[in-house]
Amino acid sequence: MAKNETIIRVENLRKVFATKQKKSGLSGSMHSLLKPKTIDSVAVDNISFEVNRGEILGFLGPNGAGKSTTIKMLVGILFPTSGQADVLGYTPWKQRQKLAMKIGSVFGQKPQLWYHLPPIDTFNLMSKIYEMDEKEYKKRLNYLVDRFEIDYLNTPVRRLSLGQRMRAEVVASLLHKPEIIFLDEPTIGLDIIAKQKIRDLILELNKKENVTVFLTSHDMDDVEKLCNRIIVINHGKMVFNNTLSKLKSTYVTSKNVEVKFEKSPKKFTFSGARVLKRSSYDMTIHLDQKKRDIKDLVDYLTSNFEVLDINIADPTVEEIIAKIYKK
Repeated sequence: MAKNETIIRVENLRKVFATKQKKSGLSGSMHSLLKPKTIDSVAVDNISFEVNRGEILGFLGPNGAGKSTTIKMLVGILFPTSGQADVLGYTPWKQRQKLAMKIGSVFGQKPQLWYHLPPIDTFNLMSKIYEMDEKEYKKRLNYLVDRFEIDYLNTPVRRLSLGQRMRAEVVASLLHKPEIIFLDEPTIGLDIIAKQKIRDLILELNKKENVTVFLTSHDMDDVEKLCNRIIVINHGKMVFNNTLSKLKSTYVTSKNVEVKFEKSPKKFTFSGARVLKRSSYDMTIHLDQKKRDIKDLVDYLTSNFEVLDINIADPTVEEIIAKIYKK
C-alpha cells in the first residue's frame, strides 16, 4: 500500500441545478406549466483536488457553498453536470453499488438508523447488505460497541439522546471496515463531551485502520483537532487547499496581545496598534502586522512599562476562514 496513494481524484467537477421560476397566482401557475422557465444555479463550479489514503481532510465552506453537493457526487448519489471523479478506482455515479461496499457516510441531519427500532436491528441489516461473514460481523460489532460505549443496543432510536444516536450512526457506517468515511456535520447539535468522544474515535480509527476521513463541519474545533489539510470552497469555487498552518501563515495579518501590568499604565502610544480593552492593570492590544512587527510591540511594552505577563494570540480559525468567505 503506497504511502501517498491517491484514492480520491476530482477533476473539474461541476454541478448545476435548474430551478423552475413561477409567478404568483393561478395565471402564473398555468403559464409555468405551459411555458416553464428555469434558472441555472451553480452549486459546484469546476473544482479539482486529490486526497491520499489515510488523510483527514476538512472540506469547509459557508451554507450553500457546495460542500454537501460535492459529497453526494463523490458517494454516487448525484450525477455531475460535467467533470470527473475517481474514488477508490470507481466512478461514483456509475459504479455506486461497488463503491458503497468500500465507503461509509454519516450525514448529521439525515439519519440512517430506523427511528422506531433499536440500533441492533439496523446493524444486523447492514451486515446483510454488506454481505459480512457472521463471525466477522459479531467481532467487529463487539469492538465498535465497546469502543463507542454503546450500552443501548436494544433501545428504540427515538428514545436516544442526540449524542447516543450519532455514536450509533458512526458505528453503522464503520461496520464493514470502509476505506473512506464521509462525515457531513457529524457533531452538529452535540454537547462538548459528546463532540470530544466522536473526535477521539475518529482519530483512533484513522490511526489504527488508516481510514481516510472526508469531513465537513462548521465546528472549528473539529477542524483544528482532526484535520491534516483543509479545502475551503465558496460559491462553489475552491478558494484554499493546503494545511492548517499554511492557512494561518497566509491569512493571519494581525495578533491580539494581552498584557498584565504591575502598575497601571498611564499612556500607550504605539503606531500600528490599538487598544481593544483595558482596565487598571490589564490591556488587550490589536496589532496590525502589515504595519509593525510583534517584536517591536513587545520591546516597546517591556521598555516602557512594568510588565508582569504577556499573552500573544492569533485570530481563531473561524475568524480566518470568515475572511476567506467574504472574498
